Amino acid sequence: MGNRLDLLRSAIDPKSIAILGASDNRNKVGGRPVHFLKKFGYLGKIYPVNPNRAEIQGLKAYPNLAAIEEAPELAIIALAGKDTPEAVRACAARGVKCAVIVTSGFGETGAVGKRIQEEMVATARKAGMRLIGPNSQGLANFKTGAVGHFSTMFMEVPPTDGPVAIVSQSGGASVMPYALLRERGIGVRYVIASGNDADITVSELALAVAQDPEIKLILLYTETIKDPEVLAEAAAVARKRGVPIIALKSGHSSGGIAAASSHTGALVNEDGVVDAFLTKHGIARAKDVHGLVNAAELYLQGWKTTGRRLVVISNSGAFCVMAADGAEERGLPLAQLSAETVKRLREVLPDFATGTNPIDLTAALLSNGKMFGSVLPILAADPAADLFLIGFPVCGEGYDVEQFARDTAAFTEETGKPVVVTGPQATVMAPFKALGIPTFTNDTDALRALDQFSALWQSAAREPAAPSPQRGCRIPAGKSTFLSEAQSLVLLKEVGLPVVPHRLCHTAEEALAAFKELGGPVAVKACSEALPHKTEYGLIRLMLDSADAVREAFDFCMAGMKKLAVPIEGVIVAKMAAGRREFALGAKLDPVFGPVVMIGDGGKYIEAMPDFALLIPPFSTADVREALLKLRVAPLLKGVRGEPPLDVDALAEATVALGSFIHRAAGQVSSVDVNPVLVAEKGKGAVVVDALIERA
Repeated sequence: MGNRLDLLRSAIDPKSIAILGASDNRNKVGGRPVHFLKKFGYLGKIYPVNPNRAEIQGLKAYPNLAAIEEAPELAIIALAGKDTPEAVRACAARGVKCAVIVTSGFGETGAVGKRIQEEMVATARKAGMRLIGPNSQGLANFKTGAVGHFSTMFMEVPPTDGPVAIVSQSGGASVMPYALLRERGIGVRYVIASGNDADITVSELALAVAQDPEIKLILLYTETIKDPEVLAEAAAVARKRGVPIIALKSGHSSGGIAAASSHTGALVNEDGVVDAFLTKHGIARAKDVHGLVNAAELYLQGWKTTGRRLVVISNSGAFCVMAADGAEERGLPLAQLSAETVKRLREVLPDFATGTNPIDLTAALLSNGKMFGSVLPILAADPAADLFLIGFPVCGEGYDVEQFARDTAAFTEETGKPVVVTGPQATVMAPFKALGIPTFTNDTDALRALDQFSALWQSAAREPAAPSPQRGCRIPAGKSTFLSEAQSLVLLKEVGLPVVPHRLCHTAEEALAAFKELGGPVAVKACSEALPHKTEYGLIRLMLDSADAVREAFDFCMAGMKKLAVPIEGVIVAKMAAGRREFALGAKLDPVFGPVVMIGDGGKYIEAMPDFALLIPPFSTADVREALLKLRVAPLLKGVRGEPPLDVDALAEATVALGSFIHRAAGQVSSVDVNPVLVAEKGKGAVVVDALIERA
């Protein structure tokens, strides 16, 4: 860990930098880093390397790395593709700690380029050197002036050091949020483009910048997550320091996947699993570049909240209505103010105002400017209010905007509660901005920011679930792809899932004995490792309630398996289970993220109308309940139209047990299908009716 971070620090905070392929022309790729290092006050040693020049941009030039009196910590390789592998070898031989390859034409171009890229990585690792790139725009540290980057953006948009770090696979996607932040007056310390992630990845660079005690916000752009365990480590470090991470993971559409593959040579991850992973580790996911920066001012205030209840205040009734609609669309509930709060509000509001949330100050605010300052202290005392949206869609001359801003600043300082102010007029927003209050030109962006902000801190506040026991699971030996249903049910019962009472029978007499023992109607099913889907062959009979029917079904299933010439394990006799709703559970081993668990609505329409959520083990029953609330069928959990609520606790416990199983058996089990899980009314449990385990 220590050595890895030392090498990464050599990339983001180097004491000396060599530029291979350095140019006297600042508008060439090899000239831009030299220009930036001088322009932005880099105090370390700069070594331009070019065998054809004695001096570059006023600095002594060196014919090669060997001619430099010391081994540079960082080398920027800005050479033609054919010369790059030799440059990597030279860096490795000279003792360079980290090299940035800005040259393109390697892993992103196909098999040949990928092979050369892999050879360069192997050369570096053998020497204990790390590589960033290829296809990287470089790295910038605006605190130290170590700007080994060639983007034109820094010439067009002057930098200022600040509390934000941007780490991106893409060069363009690293400077776009930079420009948006600078436009808002927010300083940025790190702008890092990792390119192809051939060696050092976005995740590792996120881990490196998360160590900086002055960084308060980390923005990530990635087209693939190669090393989720490192990103999880970065998230843990950031969580401990109270630093939010916002990630834009592109490549979720078919067109985006194709573009990402050609752009960085990325293996694009399955999007739903990415969502589950980011949620688990308290990383907010942005949908676009705007979403990366939209809530930046809120995070940089240092506010935190575990609640999402919103109070809306405005001098416009229409704004109040539209904001309430927008809040509902984003799952931000309007705070239910206490009776005492409403009573006190009515004492200061006009007679025709309601005093309930949203709070319409009405046009009376124009003639009674003190009203705004009277409302805020009343709301400060109400524990139901977590977030505040203040809208001034119409304001200006006659309104004491300066006092409104001071009142708002005093409120935030006293309560520590997040407040955003919106208004289309820059002159009206200016006094609020001057006091550091986050402002927006419209309520849509304001609500998006509050949504992302509150969801992130709500997620970050959850205690990580305890790891699953490390002991493995006993998987029956066999060469077939699937375990039989009987084997699957026995195994899942052993690990804590509520499996339907059943018996595996080898004779008609055993089947009749099972029927008598289990009582009531039963199901009779053929059982063979070679028949993972018995219904396709009609080898299943349901609701059998007589000995004759059970005997006939047993004989039918045995004859069917013999006709299909499949191995015969026996016939399952299972008690017919009852429940109010069918759910489905599943688990699989993702090639990148490892074990993943699915929970969703079940039944025969599961594929036609998928409704599910994904979880990354280990997780808790609280995590499962939260995932269930994201389903379209979530309202049914509490009971509707006179129906009783469902036993969510039993379903959650079964899901946790499945997560523990796939986590422990990841080396032996590829997937698990548990469908249906019949969930009864609250307090009466759940039961697994059918299950299928696939060997790894």
